[in-house]
Amino acid sequence: MAEARPCARQPPSWADLPADLAGRVLRFLPACVDRACFAAVCPQWRAAARQLPLPPPLPLLALPDGTFYSLPYGKSFRFPGFGCAGYKTAACGSWLVFSRDDGCFLVDPFVGATVTLPPLSQVKLRPPNAVAKYVNVPVPGQDAHVSVFYPYATWMHIKESKKMPTLNKLILCSPNLVAAFAGSTLNGCGCTSQILVCQPESSSWSVRANDKCKLFQDMAFYQGKLYALADDENLLIINISQDPSTGNPQISRIGQVIKGDPWESASMPDNWYSADMLQDTMGKKKLYLVESCGALLMVRRKVCCSVAGEAAVSGQCEFEVFKADLERSRWVNVTSLGDDQMIFLGRSCSRAVTASQYGMPGDQIFFLDDVMENCKYSFHEETTSVSVYDMRTGEVSSPLPMIWKHEMILATWLFP
Repeated sequence: MAEARPCARQPPSWADLPADLAGRVLRFLPACVDRACFAAVCPQWRAAARQLPLPPPLPLLALPDGTFYSLPYGKSFRFPGFGCAGYKTAACGSWLVFSRDDGCFLVDPFVGATVTLPPLSQVKLRPPNAVAKYVNVPVPGQDAHVSVFYPYATWMHIKESKKMPTLNKLILCSPNLVAAFAGSTLNGCGCTSQILVCQPESSSWSVRANDKCKLFQDMAFYQGKLYALADDENLLIINISQDPSTGNPQISRIGQVIKGDPWESASMPDNWYSADMLQDTMGKKKLYLVESCGALLMVRRKVCCSVAGEAAVSGQCEFEVFKADLERSRWVNVTSLGDDQMIFLGRSCSRAVTASQYGMPGDQIFFLDDVMENCKYSFHEETTSVSVYDMRTGEVSSPLPMIWKHEMILATWLFP
């Protein structure tokens, strides 16, 4: 009987999963967390996850307290062995930005890489003898004068203000060029900024000290050139040269390539209606620059707010998209992103991705409840942290439940 008993066989090991099958499994895992769990099973699967050509995972949602969310899940996680709390904004996809008095640095939490940047206290002026200019203006009806900027606010006025400059936007354009918006609130006129540039690991930023500060909304490095977008929808090109004494980057000229529409208030959508008509409505706008399918797009987000007394509460959002026609110096309205395109839109970092690689529908805009100093309003309690706008239908949906409190307004996309 013992001889007739079949020989016991070892069950197949999951570590022996063929590489082609492992790749097929990984392609069905667009979430960063799922891929990390796959790679944690065994060394063979970890090698497959590293070596196989895969589309990038869906972006993560990063919060200032160091927690992250991996779409499409609503459960938070942290990077093991690395503290990500305290970042100020996000830069160029996978980098988080930490700004301190003694310096700034970029951190890539996926690989643990760090890039050091100069502190905002170290800014090289061009010209070096620039000074802040003021003029005394009489106060109507009073025997007094007030000192105001002359002829407009410049970096020198930001430097002399009581508030330390803050980084409002930063992008890593290339291994040798970092660009940033830095500014502060001057005379209650919103966050007035100036453009700074530097080289990673250098000792100082560079700024055109006498240029007019603007309410910059966004910035993009497109086809090897740096562009900035102001709140008046003017598109500016920033020409970069080298400092002959140090070789560091400096701004040689800022020119206007598209004249925008000085749009002040959004028209209300047709279905925006106040039930009792006792509240007024007003429109706020936010502007974003993002590259998609080789084109530079301006996304205009219209936030319809209800106004009761002095409080403005955000309501419905609508989006308009315009393509930069640089040859004719104009914005061209486009009604679709394309059937296979979706945009992840954020104040600090935006990116367009191909939808089909994730098995998701295209022509959608994922956006955050981000707030700028130039767009002050509060939120309804039911407002969610992440929403999706469908370009075809104009409808807004919420793929994730509420995952952060409204005062945590610095959430950003992080692109592995």
